[in-house]
Amino acid sequence: MTGLAEIGADLLGGRLAGTRAMNGGQLSRLVGIVLADGREAVVKDGPDPLAEAAMLRAIAASGAPAPRILAADARALVMERLPADAGSGADAGSGADADLGRAVARLHAATGARYGWDRDYAFGPVAIPNGASADWPAFFAERRLAPHLPHLEPGLARRVEALAAALPARLPARPRPALLHGDLWSGNVLRHGARVTGLIDPACHYGHAEVDLAMLALFGGPGPAFRAAYGPAEPGFAERVPIYQLWPALVHLRLFGSGYRSLVEARLAAAGA
Repeated sequence: MTGLAEIGADLLGGRLAGTRAMNGGQLSRLVGIVLADGREAVVKDGPDPLAEAAMLRAIAASGAPAPRILAADARALVMERLPADAGSGADAGSGADADLGRAVARLHAATGARYGWDRDYAFGPVAIPNGASADWPAFFAERRLAPHLPHLEPGLARRVEALAAALPARLPARPRPALLHGDLWSGNVLRHGARVTGLIDPACHYGHAEVDLAMLALFGGPGPAFRAAYGPAEPGFAERVPIYQLWPALVHLRLFGSGYRSLVEARLAAAGA
């Protein structure tokens, strides 16, 4: 971890005086640093630090909370250290849930010209194609579901492929292309008391806002104060939730193994596939 800390200090043009252990994700390393001049920062590596920096800047530009980027290169991303409660997450209380609702609404108010992003991304070995499309069901079928097919057991692959083929009848053709966080679950939301201080670890793209909302509910979502602050659900939202939750379920299956197969099968069954 010292190597990552030293990279961060070098990017900030300072001398490393100390480090602070931080809980990183399973796909990247994270360390807090203190420089000799008293500055503090968080340093993170990962599959593409420059891409992540651009995503965090896009989130901040929308008015949603995100850590300020202090420096970045191909090796690491250096960010401001935001206040965050230990263990903050889905049980943070209605005040923080309402603030999260307002934050996500600001994020989703930012609009792109087409669905997708200006570059592909990845969760470790799992590629995330983001080539632009003007057709939302085609984007979700071709960029989110189809890439998993070669990596699935044949029976499961046939069910996913059949659902992908049915998406023109299941998803809106051209919802507003909202700015999406792309991996929005409680672990990627920093909270301090009743306030959300940052949305972190994004996989941004433009798409149907319900993608983030479905992901947020997959592993135990916020309470009703979130929806009250965010705004009412679109007609048919409940029927689309398992479709949108299938993508993160497939990602987890590929990253973490067969323990997530039941989640994939449950999402397929809930989607009628």
